[in-house]
Amino acid sequence: MDENYEMRAIAPEVLKQLRITDDAGNVPRPVVEDEEGGSPMRCCLGRSRPHETIALVSYAPLRRWARETGARPGPYDEVGPVFIHLDECDGWTGPGIADGIRGRRRVLRAYTAEGNILGGRLLNDGQPTIEEGLAELYGDPRVAAVHVRAVEFGCFLAETRRV
Repeated sequence: MDENYEMRAIAPEVLKQLRITDDAGNVPRPVVEDEEGGSPMRCCLGRSRPHETIALVSYAPLRRWARETGARPGPYDEVGPVFIHLDECDGWTGPGIADGIRGRRRVLRAYTAEGNILGGRLLNDGQPTIEEGLAELYGDPRVAAVHVRAVEFGCFLAETRRV
């Protein structure tokens, strides 16, 4: 089956802004990651390397999407923490699903073109897979975008958009 969506990392022009002032109006916090690394990076959809210095910033994915598309997320507009590289990185080049966002437990949140939550899907221990969950949600023609999030903290991991 052909995918009718594409995975997106945070866009390079948005990353430049976030490295100066984040979506909560704060200066980014440099963080030296734990010895193992492995934090999910939203700039390249990879994982941090051991002892790598990265930044923790506040990011508003629906607000940014709304600016591009004219959506009005209203109460669904939220700001949350994400890790990004302090310096420019190679970004996400796709195609498919980035390995850096995979995990045991994920939630997929579907949004209409207006920015309202339409539904969601819990992915537990790989059942269903991210690909299967996205195919199911994008089977509804009203779905314009789906966010992939971690279950434990609700953190935004990546955005997919209908193509």
